[in-house]
Amino acid sequence: MFDSRHIKTFHEVVRAGSYSAAARALGYTQPAITQQMKALERSVGTPLFTRVGRRLRLTEAGEALARHADTILDSISAAQAQMNAITRLRSGRVRVCAFPSANATLIPEAMARLAAGHPGVRVELLEGEPPESLGRLVRGECDITLAFTYPGLHEEVPEEVVEVRLLEDQLTVLMPTGHPLARRRAVKLADLAEERWIAGCLRCRANFLHECAEQGFAPDIAFTTDDNLVVQSLVAEGLGVAMMPGLVLSFLCHRKVTGRALDPASRRQVSAYVLREHLRIPATALVLDELRAVAANRVGC
Repeated sequence: MFDSRHIKTFHEVVRAGSYSAAARALGYTQPAITQQMKALERSVGTPLFTRVGRRLRLTEAGEALARHADTILDSISAAQAQMNAITRLRSGRVRVCAFPSANATLIPEAMARLAAGHPGVRVELLEGEPPESLGRLVRGECDITLAFTYPGLHEEVPEEVVEVRLLEDQLTVLMPTGHPLARRRAVKLADLAEERWIAGCLRCRANFLHECAEQGFAPDIAFTTDDNLVVQSLVAEGLGVAMMPGLVLSFLCHRKVTGRALDPASRRQVSAYVLREHLRIPATALVLDELRAVAANRVGC
């Protein structure tokens, strides 16, 4: 393995033509130059110079290394520049995997803040529901995962993963605007026991069924879809009602849909997950900071 300092010194010896001239150019003593060249020769396993009188002549191995020295030093310089850009947050890439309602709300706001302050940091967006999204984090397919859990659901988080709590998202019921209960500020699930329902992802559906059971009824699930916009369209057409996260209220697309909070209130925990070692990566830490800042403005949403 080459030492970059030795390559730099070798390059200067070749350019200057002697150890003494290289020492003057680099600000070293001549013995220091001699020691570095001996160390480099031990590294490559063969002499790099021979002496002809007072002049140095490159051996065949020395000529081969000299042909590559410029490229090696340029590559090292480019790598150092790139590392400096990343550590100073002038560049970098962060892959974020989030569930749909977070991708439609928290992520755009956080990315707008990021773009304003650090335009060189790029974010790749992926979509996934928990627990699969946590699996993608552990497999190295993303750098940050946004996921949610419901009360009573114990999330098995690997030891190498850190949870960063963002906010508690209050659950709501979406119903047609003309629905009799739409005039209330909050509604009870039991008051909607006779309605047809639209259910979401597996984790949301499991919590929905649990809450309905707590209220003493089994819901009539007419439709099942993970697509928030499809849910809204079905509700708008009067085909059912849906229990949805409060984040969805930020992008209601239908005037014929009204969202009302549950009574008693029910919430889910929204968190970011990251590998413990990645907390030290500047761009990853920055994205987490922006997510925390955006979530702080939505506390109790």
